[in-house]
Amino acid sequence: MRIDSLYPVIMTSEVARSKAFWTAHFPFVVAFDSDWYVSLKADQQPAFELALLDPDHPTVPEAFRRQCHGGLIINIEVDDVDAEYERLRKSGLPMHLSLRSEDFGQRHFITSDPNGVLIDVIKIIPPSAEYASQYDDETLKSMRASPGDET
Repeated sequence: MRIDSLYPVIMTSEVARSKAFWTAHFPFVVAFDSDWYVSLKADQQPAFELALLDPDHPTVPEAFRRQCHGGLIINIEVDDVDAEYERLRKSGLPMHLSLRSEDFGQRHFITSDPNGVLIDVIKIIPPSAEYASQYDDETLKSMRASPGDET
């Protein structure tokens, strides 16, 4: 099998509100727009995709027609997490986890979209010695090549 694309689809009864959120706060543009499904693409390279789907639409099997974001976190890796934290905090988004550096190799914060889907905005940083041994050599090498820990 060859995968051509893979992206999350958030099931939400608030399709229009969710579209407004994701296009206002992140670099997404609308590729397809209807009242029951919206396809978003990142306005950058590499291109990333995200879709929004009304859970009551007939294409969703009846047994699954419900809001189901439980357990979902969308990770977004960025080059300047401190700037993104300030930008999104100032725009009024809720901050469920304040900006902080983690020993396991991330500087991040967590916000959420209108559906309660958690959004973890991340900058990869070098891990502590304790966590470094848990990474494979190639991943650890790329983490150390990143700019230093912005604490």
